[in-house]
Parts: sequence; C-alpha cells; structure tokens
Amino acid sequence: GEAVRELSGGSQLGGWGLLELAVASGVAAWATWATLLMPGFRRVPLRLQVPFQASGPQQVANALALLRGRRGKTVDLGSGDGRLVLEAYRQGLSPAVGYELNPWLLCLSHYRAWRAGCHGKVSFLKRDLWKVNLSDCYNVIVFLAPSVKPPLATKLLAELPDEARVVAGRFPFPSWTPSSTLGQGQEQVWAYDMKEVRRAAGHSPDGSPV
Repeated sequence: GEAVRELSGGSQLGGWGLLELAVASGVAAWATWATLLMPGFRRVPLRLQVPFQASGPQQVANALALLRGRRGKTVDLGSGDGRLVLEAYRQGLSPAVGYELNPWLLCLSHYRAWRAGCHGKVSFLKRDLWKVNLSDCYNVIVFLAPSVKPPLATKLLAELPDEARVVAGRFPFPSWTPSSTLGQGQEQVWAYDMKEVRRAAGHSPDGSPV
C-alpha cells in the first residue's frame, strides 16, 4: 500500500509508475514463494513439484460427494491447507490424514483443524507422498498437477487395495477410465475404483499380470 501511494503521488500512475509497481509486485510475490512455499519442494525432483493451489468450495463438495457413504482410512496426497481432510472428517471418514511437505501449510492445516474443533481428530503429517505406504488406504484424494499423475498411477496400482477409491480433482488420470465424475470445468472431479482400474489394466493388487 505504501509503495502504491509513493509511486502514484496521489495521482494516476504513468507508464514508468506502472512498470515500477509491476516489478515491486513481482518481487513481493517471489519473496512470498521463497519464504512460505519453497521449503516443501527443495527435496522433490522438479518434474514432481506441485505448487499449492487452494481448492474451491465446489471442488471440495464434489470430491467429497464421490466418497459419500464410504468407510476406511482417507488420505489427501499433498493436502495443502487441510480443507479436504477436514471436510472428509466432517463427512464421517475416519481416520482422515493429510500428507504435505510444506511446513507452513502444515501449520495452517493444524490451525484450521483447531479452529474447526477437530484438533486431535484429524492428522496432518510431513511426509513425502512418494515414500508413504498406501496399502491401508481406502479413500485417496488427489488434487495434483498432470505431470504427477502417470508416476502416481503406478504407485497407486502397486499399493492400494482393490476396495480403494481414488478421487482426482482438476486433472484426471490420463490412462484410467473413471467409474464416475461430477461437475464441469475447473470444478470437475473423477472417481476411480481400483478393482475396475486393475481389471482394465490387467493387473492384480501387487502389480503383476492377471
């Protein structure tokens, strides 16, 4: 705000003023990224890094609608600020766990859980999703970038039980056929039942041909 007032001098910004304001805004954005978001990515290969983007209310509602009535451990891979995990718990899915590398987002998740009265009822863990064993997970939420989906599909095929359901937001798994879908555009989500995915791929739960 101070920068805008100094540059404008109480009048409309000229060409140079707009340029300086744009540069200042860019520097501020970079500083925020370097301080708050980058720490969770330093140990992750570049192609597997996924910048944080908060899920909208309708995206959250659609994702949880595709898990309604289910039971068993529910995990959000790259849980961000924790909103999907909290909503999963409110819907009766327990245990509800979020895996996130960024320490600042983990702090925000714990704060949101405390504010919602869910402290100690949900879990947010600083774990690399590529190193977590998912063999006991029956509901998996994935709001990640397209570049991550192919290697993640391999991991999910190898580890998840047949009864598991995977819900993807923003981008579908390119090689899988969804069991159901909900919403349109950026709010669209896709559900995949692992038994059906394996049948189509011709693989058993341990990844071997059937």
